[in-house]
Amino acid sequence: MELRSEWIEYPSAGTPIRAYFARPVPAAEAPLPAVVVIQEIWGVDDHIQDVTCRIASAGYTALAPDLYSRDRQEALQPERIGAAKAFLNGLPPGAWGNPADRDAALARLPEPARGQVSASLGALFSGGRNTGQFLADLRGAVAYLAALPGCAGRRIGSVGFCMGGALSAQLACTEPGISGAAVFYGSSPAAEQAAQARCPLSGFYGALDTRITAGVPAFEAAVRSAGGSFASHVYPEAPHAFFNDTRPSYRVEAARDAWARLLGFFAQTLA
Repeated sequence: MELRSEWIEYPSAGTPIRAYFARPVPAAEAPLPAVVVIQEIWGVDDHIQDVTCRIASAGYTALAPDLYSRDRQEALQPERIGAAKAFLNGLPPGAWGNPADRDAALARLPEPARGQVSASLGALFSGGRNTGQFLADLRGAVAYLAALPGCAGRRIGSVGFCMGGALSAQLACTEPGISGAAVFYGSSPAAEQAAQARCPLSGFYGALDTRITAGVPAFEAAVRSAGGSFASHVYPEAPHAFFNDTRPSYRVEAARDAWARLLGFFAQTLA
């Protein structure tokens, strides 16, 4: 399917937010349902752009906001994030969560790469997140899509990955314009917030990703006890980020099943 895909800007509280936009060309002027695609911590990289286009190919208008574009520091430039991601991808399993192993690997890098990767990791995992602002800019994306003639009168959903998965869950609890929210291995909101879920949710998790999956039962229970809908899918032997085919964590069987279920979920809640 031929797509129109491009970088655009949309307004959020008076600030232009950069975003990757994709829409099927054969749809012409027919209004289509829309999906906000929410980035991993790595930003709107090649993987997120690919997911955005895949969703558009399924018959949706898709928009992936660059949540770092409001105030992008040097350490969060795309090429710097790419270098930090490549460094972590090169570590042996388990080293991500082991500061000593991570620091030892960093020490083996030559300068200036060592300092740049270290600064980018610090910005990404310590000082690069502003959840309140991210949510505000995501609500701006929902408002932008709702006002597009190409989405007029159609429903809007969200899907997020890792950091974006957590944001997708929170958006479902705070944004009335969302009609269906999908969560890929994102941290669960607190029970009191989960009880405010305003739309159906679908979650996709890896059984080996115990830090994330441990919070899913309470999240699901809180949503259901408040009368909401949440279907969770936990894949045996799958780690965190099993859907990301640019990383060693990719698991094709789990990713294929999750993709089919995601499209079914959006067909039910949006189309």
